[in-house]
Amino acid sequence: MQLVMMEAHIARKLHEQMLRIRMVEEKICELYSEQEMRCPVHLCVGQEAIPVGVCAHLAPKDYVLSGHRSHGHYLAKGGDLKAMMAEIYGKVTGCCMGKGGSMHLIDLAAGFLAATPIVGSTVPIGVGAALASVMRREDRVTVVFFGDAAVEEGVLCESINFAVLKRLPVVFVCENNAYSVNSPLSVRQPQEREIYEIALGHGMESLQADGNDVIAVYGLAGKAIDKARRGNGPTFLEFKTYRWLEHCGPNDDCHLECRSETELYKWKERCPVRMLEGRLLSEGVATPEGMRLVAANIATEMEEAVRFAKASAFPDPDLLLKHIYAP
Repeated sequence: MQLVMMEAHIARKLHEQMLRIRMVEEKICELYSEQEMRCPVHLCVGQEAIPVGVCAHLAPKDYVLSGHRSHGHYLAKGGDLKAMMAEIYGKVTGCCMGKGGSMHLIDLAAGFLAATPIVGSTVPIGVGAALASVMRREDRVTVVFFGDAAVEEGVLCESINFAVLKRLPVVFVCENNAYSVNSPLSVRQPQEREIYEIALGHGMESLQADGNDVIAVYGLAGKAIDKARRGNGPTFLEFKTYRWLEHCGPNDDCHLECRSETELYKWKERCPVRMLEGRLLSEGVATPEGMRLVAANIATEMEEAVRFAKASAFPDPDLLLKHIYAP
């Protein structure tokens, strides 16, 4: 999709949302060594185009579910930044009252149903949410984000099969970043098969695109979400991308020899934020001054969120066993 075919304010908003996620993640990296965030963090630096391009088509009433690398999905769907930071700091003002941490984010007001660390575990939950929407005659689309390792779980195939059978309004979004912890895709899956072909085998429309091109993501996701909203069934989208940092934590991992610095450098050259910035500037959709103002506003918002999180109280011990069972 060309920028000339997209309204200027939409293109600028996509850039702002990607930059916001990037700056939030970089701030977490900066502060993590202070040892006040006592939960693991799985960061999505380098993958910002996918949550932003997909969630741009969703309303608060629509549902999103995610896995352990969920910060980008949470923020792109409209989750509260202060509540997210407080949750990572383990504070009672967090979106899970400080009991979940980075991998258990939730914001029902924004339609962010759940993020859980077990690989592939939210896929069937998302399909169940979509089924419930149909049974209640609700105008609602469900999007489930997961990584390439989730397709190695049997529950994904079961969920795809059921979604096709019932023509559910659900979009499966695979963020293929080529690694599961430190294992590259080549040692886990057949090299002769693309991931999106798995869904094709179940009779589901399945498409693949560049996950670092937010305009491409936006275009493909818009069609899939519109299709689901019109009652025409599910779609599987595979977006190829790359995470810059280690599997879990704020550091690099090239020294572990699971990937080379050359490989990382090539992907950094295709930074989704910088690629869109270049297009916006070259096509006259944005100005350097405007971009600097956007960055300054995000930095201010982030500093306020950190201050809020640090100043908040820890959960009372009485909360430990609450909210475990449904009433």
